[in-house]
Amino acid sequence: MVVKKRLESNTKPRIAFGDSYTYVQGTHGHQNYSFVGDAFDFAFDEQTLLSNKIVQNQTATAEGGPNWVEYLTNCGVKPGLTSPRTCKKQLWDFAFAGSDISTEYEKQTTAPPLHHNFTVSLVNQTLQFKDYAHNPLSKFLAPKDSLIAIWIGINDINDSSKYSVDFPTFYKNLTTTLFTSVNDLYTLGYRSFLFMNLPPSRPNTRKPSLELAASECNAARLFEQEKSGAEVRVFDAHAHLSEILDQPAKYGLVNTTAFCAGYDQPDIGENYLSYGCPTPLDTYFWFNSGHMTSHVHRILAEKLQEWLRG
Repeated sequence: MVVKKRLESNTKPRIAFGDSYTYVQGTHGHQNYSFVGDAFDFAFDEQTLLSNKIVQNQTATAEGGPNWVEYLTNCGVKPGLTSPRTCKKQLWDFAFAGSDISTEYEKQTTAPPLHHNFTVSLVNQTLQFKDYAHNPLSKFLAPKDSLIAIWIGINDINDSSKYSVDFPTFYKNLTTTLFTSVNDLYTLGYRSFLFMNLPPSRPNTRKPSLELAASECNAARLFEQEKSGAEVRVFDAHAHLSEILDQPAKYGLVNTTAFCAGYDQPDIGENYLSYGCPTPLDTYFWFNSGHMTSHVHRILAEKLQEWLRG
């Protein structure tokens, strides 16, 4: 990708889409799933959006604490409630925990079903944003000065293992569908896009779909070439997370295979020994069977920030 300085600035707001690795809890969101709304509460007005606040507590993300996009913006990191408008680098997060890219792809390829009937897929996240969030936000956040951040595909790959899938077609249609939604954002005036490729999966199989990663990277490169003024970068989250797994002591980690069975207990921070965990939660790579700890998200965000500036 062509590196252009204005892709990263100290004040560029982030508008995020994705799944549980990216979602943040909002006061107007579905508990444990979203910042605002769900599939049954899809529409919202300007007042609902702008009065919404990021919640930060043990259950407000899928990591037991702030996630990568909160660390990247330093928005919503402190415990309690934070209005995105009060952050120097604003974060407006439309990711939905458990989300797939879509429930049906082009050429009639059937995709795995949604995790819940209230889940908002990536396709519908961008539709929801287009219909209800773009106009209110564009009054004080110019689209050309905002960065769109997308981390999606984990659930698509994990769920596909349960079905009979023609994977070359599946990967192609995943990517096509993803960039159809990205193009919708481009038509609204957004020009800066950041994508994260798939992370390793527990227990450290290091086998997310390399084919999907390659397909996404190629599609991103083509999108940048075809769209006037578009700046697109794909961050190799898989490589950076693999490096953390290979050198855990360097990052203060002592356990990279298991997770603490009491991860969801309210007193886990102080009483981890009571739950059979020999070391504190932030010494673990894995928070639970499918998510990394907040500590790992912070490390990843630091690497991403350095990469963006580089």
